[in-house]
Amino acid sequence: MTMELEKYYNKFCEDKRLTRRYGQVEYITSMKYIHKYLENDENAKILDVGAGTGRYSVELANEGYDVTAIELVKHNLGVLKSKKSAVKAYQGTALNLSRFSENAFDMTLLFGPMYHLYTFEDKVKALQEAKRVTKTGGFILVAYCMNEYSVITYGFKENNIRECIDNGKLTDNFHVVSEPKDLYDYVRIEDINRLNDEVNLQRIKLIAADGPADYMRPVLNAMDDDTFKLFLDYHFSTCERPDLLGASAHTVDILRKE
Repeated sequence: MTMELEKYYNKFCEDKRLTRRYGQVEYITSMKYIHKYLENDENAKILDVGAGTGRYSVELANEGYDVTAIELVKHNLGVLKSKKSAVKAYQGTALNLSRFSENAFDMTLLFGPMYHLYTFEDKVKALQEAKRVTKTGGFILVAYCMNEYSVITYGFKENNIRECIDNGKLTDNFHVVSEPKDLYDYVRIEDINRLNDEVNLQRIKLIAADGPADYMRPVLNAMDDDTFKLFLDYHFSTCERPDLLGASAHTVDILRKE
């Protein structure tokens, strides 16, 4: 699995993804909620697990927060370190945060790991580790790739739906069945709820990180700045709506450690 991820991220420019218009929506939204729950605590200690090339961790460190990053893929870690920020960056996995003591961080971000973990047990382990290293009363923000986005875009829009059904990649009720060679796993809200119940984490909010943005890539790219600002206003006014969450490409689950 590590080799597959290495190959993928060696070719895929993760650093640029969040700077494109559709990625900006996800990034701006996630940062908005990170700041909301840091509550202007300038001394907050943040752990970014699955930090990628440091899009979040480097910016947060530049804002003055004490940031530690964990990244599995060496290529991504190299890009992160090349940015010469104050981030303390290590190679590692979400499944083992044993280098950190209990209750060490005010906020823990898991903005990549759940995309690439395929079993319920591994996802539970990642959440348990995040919970362990987060202070009581602290926050854990977990990003997920959502099932319906995958079915609608890869299945129907790109005309792979019949092949996916014939190959057993979709259940009878159109839930994606992923394995490591697929690189990404996709969930529904009930799957996320089951994980939280297992780990006993209290949800504060579940938000649509990018709402319809990923479906609208060419439209967003063609927008003038004023219209894009209006789109962001619309997105912020709807990103917590329960009736829209499942259709978002990505969600962020905001949890508190009681």
